[in-house]
Amino acid sequence: MRLAQFKVGILAALISVSSFAAKDFLNVSYDPTRELYDQFNKDFGAFWKKQTGEDINFKQSHGGSGKQARSVIDGLNADVVTLALASDIDEIASKGKLLNENWQVKFPKNSSPYTSTIVFLVREGNPKGIKDWNDLVKNNIEVITPNPKTSGGARWNYLAAWAYAKKQKGGNDATAQKFVQNLYKNVKVLDSGARGSLTTFAERGIGDVLLAWENEAFLAQREQPGKFQIVYPSLSILAEPSVAIVEKNAKKNGNLTLAKAYITYLYSQRGQDIAAQNFYRPRNDAIAKKYAAKFKPLKLVTIDGEFGGWDRAQPKHFGNNGIYDQIVKANQN
Repeated sequence: MRLAQFKVGILAALISVSSFAAKDFLNVSYDPTRELYDQFNKDFGAFWKKQTGEDINFKQSHGGSGKQARSVIDGLNADVVTLALASDIDEIASKGKLLNENWQVKFPKNSSPYTSTIVFLVREGNPKGIKDWNDLVKNNIEVITPNPKTSGGARWNYLAAWAYAKKQKGGNDATAQKFVQNLYKNVKVLDSGARGSLTTFAERGIGDVLLAWENEAFLAQREQPGKFQIVYPSLSILAEPSVAIVEKNAKKNGNLTLAKAYITYLYSQRGQDIAAQNFYRPRNDAIAKKYAAKFKPLKLVTIDGEFGGWDRAQPKHFGNNGIYDQIVKANQN
């Protein structure tokens, strides 16, 4: 009898301990969001603990957006993905079959809770006098940008340059392709992701100008005061990083409710404030107004308006034997 009571006591103790064990939760994201989700996870974790009494062991994975998407398809056990491009999440849906292909309707703003854009980061004093995209094709300019084959930010960079060239007098697809080809002739290093390119430019001191996410440019200024300045081109692109629940994984992990709350919190006023603190442009009007002085108004093209959406832009420009591959081949000859 005593042995039976002892076993029951041990079982109760194990149940009690397991009920307080932190639950693992993995957000697979792209390169420049490390600081954003470090802060967001702490804040959301405190909120979730207060609401449910449950501790969460947040895990983060960062890298080039395209590379991250392929890792999830290949088995990386993400509960949510917060990637640079909608097309990368489309790949997870279509090839990995890990979430529904209508994932963009699950959350507001096409499942894009914050935005960014592409700017130029130059060294303090702007020694090469870089003012706009046309300066990047000059003979004496060394450009740093990631590889569009692996980096979402690199694809936004490429498309922003393409849109600028096409909108010049007499511009068309042929002149835009030639312009972008000449720009890539000046690219000194092609890192796999945006954070790698920032390191190349800011830490290794390579290049005259970095094509950067706006938030990365602000981060460089914050981390190394007085060393860099931001140049806003005459035209850029509205970059809309996307978020989604990896439904098959989250369900298997018992994290569906948690994952929905996690992404919903990104749209809350607190979540939007955290995004703005980390130099992402918030969607919430009140928070956007609060940080209006930080974010310069820009003339922006959109992926839908200028390129017909990612369904068309991705295969045309970045697919196998697409325009980017043609540009690389031409520059090698």
